[in-house]
Amino acid sequence: MKMKYTKYAFIMVFLCVCSFALGQDESRDTKQHPELSKVVQSWANKLSGELWHFGQMVTRKDDVKNSFKDTTIVIEDGEALLNDIHERISNMMKQKVEAVRRIMDIAEQAAQAQKEDDIDFNYSFINSKNLTNSAPNVSGSDENELASTQDLRYDDSLVGSLQIEQSYQRMVSEEDRYQRDQDPSDVFIETDIEITEDELEKNPQASQTQPVDKTRLPLYNNRHFYNIPVNTNYSAVHVPSNVYERSKDVISGIMWSEELDKTFRNNYKIDPTLSWQYFGSSTGFMRQFPAMIWSQEPIDLFDCRTRSWFIEAASSPKDVIILVDRSGSMTGMRREVARHVVHNILDTLGNNDYVNIYTFSNTTDPLVECFNGKLVQANLANIRILKESMTDFKTEQIANFSLALTTAFESLEDYRDEKLGANCNQAIMLITDGSQYNYKEVFEKYNWDELPVVTVRLFTYLIGREVSDTREVKWMACANQGYYVHLSTYAEVREEVLHYIPVMARPMVLNATHKPNPTWSPVYADVTDPKLTNWLWVNRERITQRERYLMFSKYKDMMSPNEIDRKFVHQQKMKQDNYGETQTYHMMTSVSLPVYDKKPRQERVANLLGVAGTDVPIEYIQRLMLPYRLGVNGYAFIVTNNGYILIHPDLRPVFQGILKPAYNRVDMMEVEILDDDSEPRRFSKEMLEMRYRVIMQKRGNITLRVKSHLDDMARIHISKRYYYYTGINATPFSLVIALPHRYGFNRVQHPVENDIHRIRSNDKGQHTLTQFFTPGNWTIHPEWHYCRYLDDKHFFESAEEEFLYFLKKMEGPGWKWSRECDRKLIAKVVADAKMTVWFNENITTTTKEDKGAQLIKDYGIVVAFMATHSGFTRWQNFPQNIDNNLHEKHFHRIHNRAIEEVWYKRAIEHSYIDPGVYVYSVPHEIGEANNTLVTVSSGVFKEDGSRKAPVAVVGYQFYHQSLYNIFKKTTINCGDMQKACKKTCDSEELHCLMLDDSGYVIVSDNIQETGYFFGKIRSDIMSQLVDEGIYKMHRMFDYQGLCPEGQDTGSSGSKLLTPYFFLATILEWAVTTMTIFAEAATGNFYYDPALYQQTNEQYDDSTDHTDHNIVVSDHEEHEANHDYEHEGQEQVSDKAFDESATMQKTKPEPCDNEFYLYNLVHYIAKNESNSGYNKTMGNCSRPFIVQRVSGSNMILLVINNLCQEQKDRFPPSPDPQQIDYNMSLPCFMNQEHLPRRLYMSCINKSVNESEIKLCGSGTNISPNYILPVISMFSLFKYLV
Repeated sequence: MKMKYTKYAFIMVFLCVCSFALGQDESRDTKQHPELSKVVQSWANKLSGELWHFGQMVTRKDDVKNSFKDTTIVIEDGEALLNDIHERISNMMKQKVEAVRRIMDIAEQAAQAQKEDDIDFNYSFINSKNLTNSAPNVSGSDENELASTQDLRYDDSLVGSLQIEQSYQRMVSEEDRYQRDQDPSDVFIETDIEITEDELEKNPQASQTQPVDKTRLPLYNNRHFYNIPVNTNYSAVHVPSNVYERSKDVISGIMWSEELDKTFRNNYKIDPTLSWQYFGSSTGFMRQFPAMIWSQEPIDLFDCRTRSWFIEAASSPKDVIILVDRSGSMTGMRREVARHVVHNILDTLGNNDYVNIYTFSNTTDPLVECFNGKLVQANLANIRILKESMTDFKTEQIANFSLALTTAFESLEDYRDEKLGANCNQAIMLITDGSQYNYKEVFEKYNWDELPVVTVRLFTYLIGREVSDTREVKWMACANQGYYVHLSTYAEVREEVLHYIPVMARPMVLNATHKPNPTWSPVYADVTDPKLTNWLWVNRERITQRERYLMFSKYKDMMSPNEIDRKFVHQQKMKQDNYGETQTYHMMTSVSLPVYDKKPRQERVANLLGVAGTDVPIEYIQRLMLPYRLGVNGYAFIVTNNGYILIHPDLRPVFQGILKPAYNRVDMMEVEILDDDSEPRRFSKEMLEMRYRVIMQKRGNITLRVKSHLDDMARIHISKRYYYYTGINATPFSLVIALPHRYGFNRVQHPVENDIHRIRSNDKGQHTLTQFFTPGNWTIHPEWHYCRYLDDKHFFESAEEEFLYFLKKMEGPGWKWSRECDRKLIAKVVADAKMTVWFNENITTTTKEDKGAQLIKDYGIVVAFMATHSGFTRWQNFPQNIDNNLHEKHFHRIHNRAIEEVWYKRAIEHSYIDPGVYVYSVPHEIGEANNTLVTVSSGVFKEDGSRKAPVAVVGYQFYHQSLYNIFKKTTINCGDMQKACKKTCDSEELHCLMLDDSGYVIVSDNIQETGYFFGKIRSDIMSQLVDEGIYKMHRMFDYQGLCPEGQDTGSSGSKLLTPYFFLATILEWAVTTMTIFAEAATGNFYYDPALYQQTNEQYDDSTDHTDHNIVVSDHEEHEANHDYEHEGQEQVSDKAFDESATMQKTKPEPCDNEFYLYNLVHYIAKNESNSGYNKTMGNCSRPFIVQRVSGSNMILLVINNLCQEQKDRFPPSPDPQQIDYNMSLPCFMNQEHLPRRLYMSCINKSVNESEIKLCGSGTNISPNYILPVISMFSLFKYLV
């Protein structure tokens, strides 16, 4: 017993001694060394001086500023700028409307002229699905001549060289007619471009007679149509997969619509900026000009009748209530067909329509509980939730039709009385498998007050093959000016559902005095079907899963699962983020007009022949917005009558190459976010008032303080902005421009001697203008409108080649300015080029620094650049420092957008406050990568008293390794201390970093931390930096977010495989097989992606949201590799590896995210003394010293490594976090009704409609005895 107590006593004494020793050690190590603050200050000063001095030398910033000393500052008038942009866009839209009206007129005439005897069921037409390209492979003189004008190739090293000169001479010799006059003076004359045939005989496309073989056409790449091979003399026809192209109505329409080719061609000659022109028929086919091969990959679901341009032009806006029978008999195939009917009805609704769905048996209940008693706008988000909810209802009891109809009529009446919803047409869609009564008394009470006109149309869809009594259901539709359809198979649904559209259009057709107004669609993605989004997510996840599994298999015996997972995620992230993912969608708006059947008939009809329209690419509208006059950090945007964005720099419709589920319902208040303390979606009165005035097309202006993100949502910009707005007449659109505070109205004007014509007059040389554009080291903004041809004959590989070509023409005699050349912008570019031509001088050989060449080598600089307000960029390479083995894209390939580049915007903002500052940035979370480049930029202003106008940004890029070496070299010395210091950043006691103005690591003594948010490295210290006023934290919202909707994976245990389980599986297989066989045999097989939305193959949103895709730092990965390599690995079973290799299956859903971004607080000199910069490192309650690195956007942070991290302190992260509203996002958003403008004319009644007898169609059911026998035989064989 005594030994036991002695043992315990010894242990207690030992622990006390150890605790005392540790306490002494911590006290010793955390004690403040008096010299450390001075050392850190010395480091900051040395880094500041060295970096700033090198920046001045390599960018020659002072020389750039002196280049603009003769310019003057002028004030841009906001109202005048708004008017100029409005005029350009308005005139363009009028041109497009006139083109569509010509198509509409000719279509109505051609259809009226066609006779019954003219219909040829064997008629041959150009089918875009079966079309092949017969263009020769550049052989023969004519084809070679054509190709020579289309295939000019541009190379940086050849700009201004002999090859370009030869190309120029050849093109000039081909068309001396363009922009020539006999007036030798340089008087500005506005003139239009002459339209000629351009020797079409030489063009293989020139023949305007129909080709003999209509399956073959010569197709050539055309820049007006995204370089798609097209033939601009013919149109081609697309027929949906579910439409029989040889049916009488279809082939008849195809025949007479061929007359539209002449109109298409003439329209294109009159207005060469026209994009695709088309006529969409009510029978399903679409004739599109110019002819092209229709891509059927991955699957062709396109039907023009479900596109917004067709739907909105075909009829006035509508309120729709869908009633779905969920009685006990609506099971199995009936339920699936009913669901398919609902999906197809929803596909025909647009942003100007309102909808809700109720299911009924003995009770009537909303499909989505939070939509009860409401009609919700038929935008993509609401349509999506309604579709997905169609799998939730249960079939039971007996249907109470009276209650269901009463609920629908009363809901529509409420909206009618309150003038809510679409405030025009109203309709009920009844989906059932039969009714024994016609419920005449319900219709008398609610719908027959104004006979022969009814208030609400009723469309009935009778489901079921074996239904015999159809009389009551059909009567209900016919008695209420609707349409009756009998459906028994999946394949019939799409075609039969679409019959309701011409019925809704009847009042418009019957109104002979009504001239239809053009309809403009919301933004949409060219020919992509929105339903493909989920399919594409599934397909992408399968590919990613395969890549993941292959990687796990490859490294199974060499690395741990966590290491492999991190490696895979890093590869996927680099694949998506490297220079951005290719944009495969072309965003459009369309203008369209309905085409009516005006053929006289004995019996009253009101046929909608179809819709004529044309696309207007969003990028084309953006070019009309005069971006060079809006200036840096200024922009313009367009809003629809619903408050949704048509064009905005922050509209992000695509995520990882796939359209977002609700990409075109982004409200203007979701991208213009006030800098206030409001909760998400609690918009201020000022913003609500501005939104109301904008959508109501009022004219006015307002000043608001807003916050916006930039650099992939990693940084925040807070500023006051001046908004000017006005409506665009005869459209649903309103135009808004936003100009930044302080410098947003200030522009520079070049002296008169730098005008293009003055330069020509003063310099009698041969190359008066092009002499300022030396080969291979300049670019202009690739998307701005400088000068262009409108024909198809002239093709340029780049904006630089095109610009140089026109400059050469300007140097010649008789130049006249055309409407397609922006004289002011070109003059600015030429003046900028003239004043900065010296920038081409070699920095290495011309620098006045004694050790300039050595500094350039030591810093590893790869490029120095400057960009101006005119979109003009110059650069100078340093090939001696470039590692050619890295195969990196050159600077000008990535950063050629001047004022729209992030480094340009940031430099101007910082330099306005601190003129000498250089802004440093590195790629996010880049870690230890060999090829990491640091981008440095600084703004240049023209100053006149208190006014400052941004004119340019200078900068350079150099390897991060060089910055790391400079940082380490500086921080391992004692600086200006006379005696040796006890601690430097070379010791393990200190951790040293430089952070940028947003809290990201620019350089650290641990190089793996490069590019990471500092809050992820030391959250406690980041919190203290915020508390001490070094950084300011801002809460930001992303209302265009995507979040994964996790799927229930179920139990991991096995199911009890009873005989009943096997029997149910076999019966399910048999029914499915019989259905597929039957539909395939009748040619009615139809793919519906909705069928696949219920499988386990659902989609993962992104690598940023799922657990397996959490990105770890390269530092952590390095440690993991180190541990693995030196300590061995634990053997992992095959089962564990399979589980690790399997991805979590999710599906992307629209959501709102919140995140927190940080700004470095700017102190003036007199206030900095009271800030955290003058505090010293004390005990572990403040284990750091922070100093400004003046002349930059960085701070130097030195941390005591011996102090443990306080895990209970952490700042909110820049990583987005989903906002929980305690309900689905659509439910939350539909709590309030935001105002909208009814811009479309409402024609929903006609007394003559009662004379139309056609009100329904049914399925012709004929038994097929062979398929059941085959199927039963297969079933029997399977069972045996």
